[in-house]
Amino acid sequence: MKVHSTKAAAVRAVELCVELLYERPSVASVTRVLRAHGESGELGLSEHDVTAMRAAASRLRDVLGAATAGEAAALLNRLLAESARAPRLTSHEGTASWHLHVDSGDDAPWGEWFLTSSAMALAVLLADHQRVPGGLCASGSCGRPFLDVGGGSPRRYCSSRCATRERVAAHRSRPSPAPGS
Repeated sequence: MKVHSTKAAAVRAVELCVELLYERPSVASVTRVLRAHGESGELGLSEHDVTAMRAAASRLRDVLGAATAGEAAALLNRLLAESARAPRLTSHEGTASWHLHVDSGDDAPWGEWFLTSSAMALAVLLADHQRVPGGLCASGSCGRPFLDVGGGSPRRYCSSRCATRERVAAHRSRPSPAPGS
């Protein structure tokens, strides 16, 4: 049985945001991401669901791009007030471990489930760490969202690849030292 955690839900949220906003999302590609995060059985995902999930991803990206914890909290509070329902425990009829949902029911539309479960996970991480639980890649050619719940300095890039690309570009843009200096 798959164990659900706040961090796992946040990782899933970010990976879905990347797929929905930066790749070529399709029923098949979104299904692959959902399956990689433990969704099983007949998902019944449609193009309409992908469109609704893409709209949710755009709103979640705004949270991850917030400049401050206060700004992220305000965005999360708005999302939760507009779409979340009273928390309830579910095990999906014994097919999963007990976990919280804040959507309208186990058969809620995919867009509603994605927005509410992701907003709840990001809200819990913000409360736990007292900072925005992620960010947007600082690379001018990227901008993808990423999760940042580790200690130490906040991350600036979505991957080491983007960070390296930016360091190399900065190095190449520096003027060469004059000969003989």
